[in-house]
Amino acid sequence: MTRLSQLGELGLLAELEQRGLIVGVEHDAARVGPDLVVTQDALVEGVHFLLDWIEWRDLGYRAAAVNLSDLAASGAEPEGLLVTLAAPRETAVEDVVAFYEGIAETGVPVVGGDTTAAGSVVVSVTALGRSERVPGRAGARPGDLLVVTGALGGAGAAFREARYVRPPLRLAEGRQLAAVAHAQLDISDGLAVDAAHLARRSGVRCVIELERVPLAGGATVDDLGFGEDFELLAALAEPPLGTVIGRVEEGQDVELLLHGEPYELAGWQHFR
Repeated sequence: MTRLSQLGELGLLAELEQRGLIVGVEHDAARVGPDLVVTQDALVEGVHFLLDWIEWRDLGYRAAAVNLSDLAASGAEPEGLLVTLAAPRETAVEDVVAFYEGIAETGVPVVGGDTTAAGSVVVSVTALGRSERVPGRAGARPGDLLVVTGALGGAGAAFREARYVRPPLRLAEGRQLAAVAHAQLDISDGLAVDAAHLARRSGVRCVIELERVPLAGGATVDDLGFGEDFELLAALAEPPLGTVIGRVEEGQDVELLLHGEPYELAGWQHFR
């Protein structure tokens, strides 16, 4: 019997896709109809967050922001959020109110969802938006430049200090890049892992020069492998914004270089 720990998240998705049980999961969000974009993420206490490290208001903001990041990667204008909150019965009402106040700080309304009792806190958010053009992950071309929308490594640096940082909202930048990008995604699993998603779906090789990657305050190069930075990574010919950190070539996989020498970064995979 094969275990999830053996397959990992990517292996599981590949298995389900091969069996025809899921379709169209290669991008950050699902495109439904001509312009509707839908994405969903879950946050589980003890896996994605610790309540000793984060306030309820910040948890609400985070739960919304990680989903809005997928809409940003899709060049979408958000329209609403569906929020499901599962929590222990002894949770203070004031904490739940603070959670929803954090969501409201993103400026995107909660238009539905659910609440239920549970042994620990689990949050599931579905974000709805509309996009005229979704670049996806499969269109990168040899000769493209690779750009990021902001500094990376901040989440990893914060985690080493037993704290979290609020994810950025790159919705405006996402729409601007999506108008011209050949491929685009958000950086949630680590720079190397997410660049590999783009390379694999596009059938190209991504070469990243790590010394060109802007680092957040207190971050090191190794923090680039932590993930959860939620900046955007785009492949395009003439970037209208962002910092160029590499290029796209013919071939496959990802090549990481630090001052011209090969370098390895870790990355996040669920179940492993």
